[in-house]
Parts: sequence; structure tokens; C-alpha cells
Amino acid sequence: MLPEIVTFWHGPMDALRQTCLRSQLAAGHKVTVYSFDTIPGLPAGVENADAEAILPHAFSERLRPPQPDGSWRDWTTLQFSDFFRIKLMAKHLGLWLDADVLLLKPVEIDPAEPYFAWERSRRLGNSVLYLPPDHQIVGAFENLMAQEELTPEWLSPSHRLSFAIRKLSGGSQRLSDLRIAIFGPPALTILAKRSGDLQKALPKRSFYAVHSEPRLFFEPSSYLGIVTDPNVIGLHISGKGRSLQPPIPGSLFAWAVERFG
Repeated sequence: MLPEIVTFWHGPMDALRQTCLRSQLAAGHKVTVYSFDTIPGLPAGVENADAEAILPHAFSERLRPPQPDGSWRDWTTLQFSDFFRIKLMAKHLGLWLDADVLLLKPVEIDPAEPYFAWERSRRLGNSVLYLPPDHQIVGAFENLMAQEELTPEWLSPSHRLSFAIRKLSGGSQRLSDLRIAIFGPPALTILAKRSGDLQKALPKRSFYAVHSEPRLFFEPSSYLGIVTDPNVIGLHISGKGRSLQPPIPGSLFAWAVERFG
């Protein structure tokens, strides 16, 4: 059986994410999106589950206080999801894919082994992630979450220095304000090196062929070399504002909407 795909979503969902979720269904996976609220426009066939059962909403306040209207800032959503995916791994609930991963073929994993890929030459991505529940990386995050302050013991010396200077100068006393990705790919890379799993990472092209060059997805291009490449399993798309715009004819985005939309 193929692994169930799981992810977390907070807020409205645009056409790019809807297309990506449909592609994951089309590859033959069961897909479950965890959220605190109902998600309008969730594609048919995608399950919606209660995020509170995995990681309470109140955990977000350990990252930073909400805005006056109770809403989260972008950093909160992204960092909360860094912890949420690890909690899903601890509960052995499936393979994490970001909602903006376009899947071109089914993903097969060994439940006893970690599954992730290089995002760049020296950094793993966590947009595609599976860890056995008893894995050392899962344990490290659970130990972190048991602390009053979310300060990883694996924090690099340069980040420790930056944080100390920030606190001494009267800046934020929360490590979560230091860098947006402080609990994400850099942490995964450090911990995977420690556990001896870096050599198990898939090549960058397996999931990150267009990640650093979103024009290859959103602008007209000769994309057949990507979608027919047997080494490309899926595409993590860094959409930002472009995901809100209609797909341009001749683009990989337009191809994806036509195929999966």
C-alpha cells in the first residue's frame, strides 16, 4: 500500500495548492489535510482532520503572541507546521508533503527508514518528509517541545551568538523571532547529520527541480524535460504571489491545472 499523505493548512487555499492536492490524489495516495477550521475549496476526495488532536492551537503562542484579532503572522504558520509535521511522524500517521508539492508519480517509502531530499547543495528540505516514530530526529524535537523555552540544544554557535546579542540589545527574547526557518530545513539537516542519515537523502532533482527557480513553473517554458524525467517524483513550488495569478498558457502551471485541475 502507498503511504497516506498528510499535511497541515491554515487559512484560505489558492488554486496552486488545490491543484497540488489533486495531483497527490491522482498518484493513488490517500490525502489528509489537518486544520483548525474548515477549508473552503478543499478538493473532493481530500480528507480534512482536526489539527487540535495532533498539536494544540495553544502551542502557537509559544512561538509568538497572536495579533490583536487573534490571527497568526506568516512566521507563526510556517514554524507551527515545522513542529506539526514532526508530531505526525511521532504518531506514525503518514508521509508529509507540503500542500504545494505537485506529485508526478506515486511515492514509495520503507516505513523503517527516513525519507527526504536535498533542497540545495548543503541543506535538506522538509517539504517532503517521513520519519519512523522512534527516529532520533523525532525524539530530539519532542525533547525540545517539552522545554519551557523552544531553544534547540542543536542550535549552531552562530545562531546562539545572534540570539544572545538580540536579547542583550533589548530585542525579542524568543528564538522563534531569530529566523523564519530556525526549526525547519536547517534543523533537519543538522539532526540528520547527527543520526547518520544524510546519505539516505534523495537527490535535489527528485522534488526540488524548480524550487529555487519558480519561473520554470510559472512562466512559459519547455517543461517536458521535467515532467518526463524519471528522476523527478514531484515538484515543490515556491509560489509566493504568483500562485494567486491565473496560469500563463505554455507554462508548467497551466499544464498542471489542465491535467489535475
